[in-house]
Amino acid sequence: MDDIDRKIISQLQEDGRTTLQDLSKITGYTSMGTKKRLEKLLKSETIKVSALINPDALELHPAIVMLEMESAEAMQDLLERFKDCPRVIHMFKTIGGYNLIALVVAETQDTLESISTEKCSLRCSKGIRRSEFYPISDMYFSPFLQIRENLSHKEKNVTPCKVDCVPCNSYENQKCVGCPTTSHYKGPL
Repeated sequence: MDDIDRKIISQLQEDGRTTLQDLSKITGYTSMGTKKRLEKLLKSETIKVSALINPDALELHPAIVMLEMESAEAMQDLLERFKDCPRVIHMFKTIGGYNLIALVVAETQDTLESISTEKCSLRCSKGIRRSEFYPISDMYFSPFLQIRENLSHKEKNVTPCKVDCVPCNSYENQKCVGCPTTSHYKGPL
């Protein structure tokens, strides 16, 4: 990556809808030269242009979940179980006491509490030695997250984590809006 790539990336981070003509002015390259640079960055998967969402604007509640997994097998099972969960935004494998950290989001404070403790919670998976759950009060430097809205299709009967929302106490008592992937979902995503 050189200075031209950095200029393109910096501008697209500032405004992902910047035109090739405007990128050309910033880089000093022709539109065609800038387009080739941009295509190279995209093809090499150095960058990806996508929409980020401001959780505050949608009144969403993010949280950090820290997990200490018993084994690599338990970690892989958990990753597989939640890979299509729209509430799990990111999963990070780490080296240290907590070896898996997740960034999650919920539609309401009650739903956040529910996904912290109910059967659909990351924390209720097999193979977890210990866990901690931290609701996020403020985000700094950028208010945007890559919410996995593409997974919220509201048409399945079974959740990606294989938990049935309908008999869940939190769902029955309207403390949880259900899973955004199912037809039982009652939330805004």
